[in-house]
Amino acid sequence: MNVKIIQTKDYVTKSNLPASDYVINPYVGCPHGCKYCYASFMKRFTNHTEEEWGTFIDVKQCNKRIDINKLKGKKVFLSSVTDCYNEFESEYKITRKILEELVKCDCFLSISTKSKLILRDIDLLKKISNVEVCLSINTLDESFKNDMDKASSIQDRLETLKELHENGIRTILFMSPMFPYITDFKKIIEESQSFVDEYWFENLNLRGSYKKDILTYIKNKYSKYYSDYLNIYLNNDLTYWENLGNEINDYCEKNNIRYKNYFYHSKLVQEKKNKNNLN
Repeated sequence: MNVKIIQTKDYVTKSNLPASDYVINPYVGCPHGCKYCYASFMKRFTNHTEEEWGTFIDVKQCNKRIDINKLKGKKVFLSSVTDCYNEFESEYKITRKILEELVKCDCFLSISTKSKLILRDIDLLKKISNVEVCLSINTLDESFKNDMDKASSIQDRLETLKELHENGIRTILFMSPMFPYITDFKKIIEESQSFVDEYWFENLNLRGSYKKDILTYIKNKYSKYYSDYLNIYLNNDLTYWENLGNEINDYCEKNNIRYKNYFYHSKLVQEKKNKNNLN
C-alpha cells in the first residue's frame, strides 16, 4: 500500500450528492478496493493514474479549523469518495479529529462506512445532536463480499449497526450497490430490522473500467445471470430496476419500514446540479 501525507486547504467541500450540502473526505483513495467503486475515477485528478484502485491512500492534513458556522443547519456527509474509517484511520485519527470539531456544530451529519472501527468513536457520536451512521451491506454471503471488497466482514458490519443502535445512535443500512438477482433485500432486512432505523437502496451502476471487470466476474461466477446483465448494462433495459424498485416500495410500505430509494443516482445528481445552476 502506497501511503502519502498531503496538505489540503479545507476538509469541507460543496457536495453534488442529492442528500447533502457539504462533504468531508479525510483521505484520497481507499484500501477496501471495492471492485464496483465509482470513486475509482478519482485517480485521474489525484496523480494516481498509474496505480490500481485500492493500492494507495493519501492522508489529508489541514491546518484550517472547520467553519462550523458555515455548516449550521446543513447536511454534511462523511465521506463520498473514501471510507473515513479505513484501516489507516486507526493510526492517523483524521476522522476522529474532524468529529471533535463537529461536536460543536449544529449540522445534520451522515457518516458512511464499511468498518467496525467507527465503534472507537461512540463517545464522540453520542455528543453530536444530529448524527446518523450508515453501513453498506449488499449481501449476507461472505464469499461474495470477499470477491468484491477487502473491508470488514458482513457479520462485523451487522454487529456494528447493532452496537450503534444500542448506544442510541441512529442507524442506516445502505443496500448498495444492489446486484441484479444476487442481492436479496428481503433477507437482509429480516436479518437486521431489529437494530436498523432506516434502509437506503441503490442499484449497481456500471461505468468506466470496472464495467468490464464486473461483467466478466458475473460470466465466470454467476453465468446463469450473464445474459440478463448484458441486457441491463449493454442494452440499457431498465425493466429489472423498475420492477425491483416497485417491489421494494411495496414491501417497505406494507411492513412500515423507513427507507429511501436512490435508484438512478446519476439522474438525481444531475437534477441537483441543474437546480443549483438555476439558483
